[in-house]
Amino acid sequence: MATHNPDHSTTNNGAAVQLRQLKPSFSSRVKEFFIRHLQVFFYSLGLLSRSPFATLMTASALGIALALPAGLYVILDHARQLSGDMDSINQISLFMKKEASNEAIQATKEKLDRLPEIAQVKYINRTTALQEFQKNSGFGDALKALKENPLPDLLIVYPSLTHSAPEQIKALLVILKKLNSVERVQLDIQWLQRLHAIINIGQRGVLIIGSLLALAVLLIVGNTIRLAIENRRSEIIVTKLIGGTDSFIRRPFLYTGFWYGLLSGLIAVLLVNISLIIMNDPLAHLSSLYNNNLFSLGLMGVDISSTLLLSGCFLGLLGARIAVGKHLKDIEPK
Repeated sequence: MATHNPDHSTTNNGAAVQLRQLKPSFSSRVKEFFIRHLQVFFYSLGLLSRSPFATLMTASALGIALALPAGLYVILDHARQLSGDMDSINQISLFMKKEASNEAIQATKEKLDRLPEIAQVKYINRTTALQEFQKNSGFGDALKALKENPLPDLLIVYPSLTHSAPEQIKALLVILKKLNSVERVQLDIQWLQRLHAIINIGQRGVLIIGSLLALAVLLIVGNTIRLAIENRRSEIIVTKLIGGTDSFIRRPFLYTGFWYGLLSGLIAVLLVNISLIIMNDPLAHLSSLYNNNLFSLGLMGVDISSTLLLSGCFLGLLGARIAVGKHLKDIEPK
């Protein structure tokens, strides 16, 4: 008959308690994880700082590759502003019939205000229109000789942003031409179509150039990390012999790619802003040839700058990850 040994049970319980005490807690493991990553984070930066000229040359090449599509995007955005506000380009002028009463015009305006395709309707009576024409046309004295006002009442319709495409504007024109109080509807739809086509071509061009240069950044970072791996081949072999894992060996190279991406993003932001400052005076002169309001280029916004920095970091990490994953497998201790 088996007998229970209380001393043996107590010994097992004590050993289990000691094992639980030796096992690190979850918070300790998380803290150790972040400490190790922080150490490698600054260690990789220290490695790059040992050869500042080579690091700056590589980061500058990456920065130029990132700056080109970013600069084209900013210029395209400013060119859209320079060509005029989209609301003013899309505005539709409704010339009302001379016999239309004020009540009929107001009823037409209220009807248009309720349409979801229209953002705003502005009413300009014929007296105000004549005063503005006298002021801006340069024929003020000649117009004073007229016995009656030849200009009709005017409704200016501003389509909403969700209905600003040329096809949607065409559909809206069909609706406006059917209004009883409207004599004539005016909009240069051909110019609007050409403007949208030019903007679409520019956006496609920026997308293509950006994709190609992003691929170039991946290749440059990948080749740089490959050379770094080859230079540290002996160190990697020794680390694997003493039990170092692939993730432990991979970590410094990934952070190196991150630093290259961050530095290249900062250089790209700097280059684009310098280019905008240099181009500011010629563009201001160009805008003065079209109107009296000078158009000036501002610096890159926080959203575009942040996107550029994040893109650089992502491409740097991705290029390093691809290079390390491919070349680290080829290094095995014999």
